[in-house]
Amino acid sequence: MHITVVLAVGLDSWQLTSQGSELRSAGFVVISANSIRDAIEQFKVGDFDLVLLGPYVSAEHKERLTSLIRTAGSRTPVVCIPNSSGDCNSFEDGTLQDDSRALLTGMEEILANTPRAQTVPVILCDDAADGAAHR
Repeated sequence: MHITVVLAVGLDSWQLTSQGSELRSAGFVVISANSIRDAIEQFKVGDFDLVLLGPYVSAEHKERLTSLIRTAGSRTPVVCIPNSSGDCNSFEDGTLQDDSRALLTGMEEILANTPRAQTVPVILCDDAADGAAHR
């Protein structure tokens, strides 16, 4: 049985904790990152089935992280929970609602339609993350 590992990225610690608890109770292993820099570092060393970008991550950071993941050759699905202005971009593989049931259903659908790739080394390089890690 495969264990699904999710990298949850968010800038609001309460939201990350709450969302992480919900996902863990549904059987997911959740690694949380509270900055883009932390997300990049976690992605470099982890083997993730899905990357979840929270509603408080700026559109610029969502786009940068997704672009880095794709440029590195990873096919890991990247999904976004939009904020009130709907700031998800075209790089993500899906947009999910910040409602427990809808979030879990959406993640399961995306994971079911994504072939599990073999683990390959992923090299991410983002010099711009230094100055923008904690905005």
